[in-house]
Amino acid sequence: MPILAALAALAAVILIFAVLWDAFETIILPRRVRRQVRLTLLVYKLTWGPWAAIARRIRNGGVRESFLSVFGPIALIFLLVVWAIALILGFGLLQWALESPLIAPEQRPGFGTYLYLSGTTFFTVGFGDVVPQAAAGRLVAVAEGGTGFGFLALVIGYLPVLYQAFSRREVSVSLLDARAGSPPTAGELLRRHGSDVPRDALPRFLYDWERWCAELLESHLSYPSLSFFRSQHDNQSWLDALTVVLDACALVLAGVDDIPTHEARLTFAIARHAAVDLSQILGARPLHAAKENRLPPADLTRLRALLAKAGMQPRDGPEADKKLAHLRAMYEPYVAALAELLVMPLPPWLPPTGARDDWQTSPEE
Repeated sequence: MPILAALAALAAVILIFAVLWDAFETIILPRRVRRQVRLTLLVYKLTWGPWAAIARRIRNGGVRESFLSVFGPIALIFLLVVWAIALILGFGLLQWALESPLIAPEQRPGFGTYLYLSGTTFFTVGFGDVVPQAAAGRLVAVAEGGTGFGFLALVIGYLPVLYQAFSRREVSVSLLDARAGSPPTAGELLRRHGSDVPRDALPRFLYDWERWCAELLESHLSYPSLSFFRSQHDNQSWLDALTVVLDACALVLAGVDDIPTHEARLTFAIARHAAVDLSQILGARPLHAAKENRLPPADLTRLRALLAKAGMQPRDGPEADKKLAHLRAMYEPYVAALAELLVMPLPPWLPPTGARDDWQTSPEE
C-alpha cells in the first residue's frame, strides 16, 4: 500500500473511532466526561457562541427568548448530522485507501464514487449500482452497514430519553409558578409559606426540591445538551428554579426563627452540588467578581420586612448578614456563570412590583 493510501487509511480509522467513541460518551455512558477535547463539545461551542451573540443583540425579550429556545433542538439535530457525515466520510476514505475494486458505472471510480458507496451503505439504502468486489471492501461495507443500523437505533432510543428527562424537569419548574411567583423569587417563596400554612409545608417543599436537584444533576451531567433546552413558559427556567431554591435555603440557614434548618441544609448541599458540577461540565468559569450585587443592603432590609409581615421572624444583625454572605458566595459565582453562558437572567430576591403569576394571565392580556 502506498504511503499516501496508508496515511489515509489510518486517518479514516481514527475518524471513525473518534466519532463512535464520542457518540458512546454522549448517548450511552451514564457519567460525566471530564475530557474537554470532544466532537460534541466542539459542535456546541462553535454553534452556541454565534447564536448567543445574536440573541444578546435582540432587544425584545419575547423575541430573544423564542430565538434562544430553538437552539437546543436544532443543535441536537445538527450534532447527529455531523456524526453521520463524519462516519460516511471515514468509511468512504477507508474504501478509497484500500483501493477496493468496484462494480460501478464509471470505469475508473474516483473518491466521489467511494463516498457515494459509503453513504448508501451507511443509510442501508442498497441501490446496488456500486458494489465492492474484493474481500476487504466487502468487509468494510458490512461493518459500515452495521454501524449505520446501530446509529439509527441509538438515535431512535436517544431522543425519547432526552425529552422524558426534559419533561420531568419542567413539571417541577411549572409548579414553582404558584409557589414562588413569576419570575420566581426566594422572598415570595418564603412569604407564601408564612404563618397561614402548615408548619411542615416548607420542609416538605424543600424535600421535593432536594430530589429535583438530584435529578437535574444526574440528567444534565449525562445529557449536557438538556441545559440548552429552555422552559416553555415566560419567566421560567431551570436555572431560575435552581437559584431560587438556593436563595431560599440560604435565607433559612442564615436564620429564620421557627423554621427547621435540617431539610434546608440537605437541599442546599445538593443544589449547590448541581450548580458547581453543571458549570464545570458546560465550561462556565465561576464569576467571583459579579457585575452587580443581587441583594444589596437595602433590598435585604426590605426582604426581612416582607418575611416579618408574613409572620416569620428573620434574624438580622452583623452575624446573620455575614452568614448569609458566606452562603451566597458558595453558589452565586456558579449560577452567575451559567446565567452568562446560557443567556438566562438570574431571578431577583424580591418579587417585582405588580408582578402576576403566569397562571393569572392569558395571551390576550
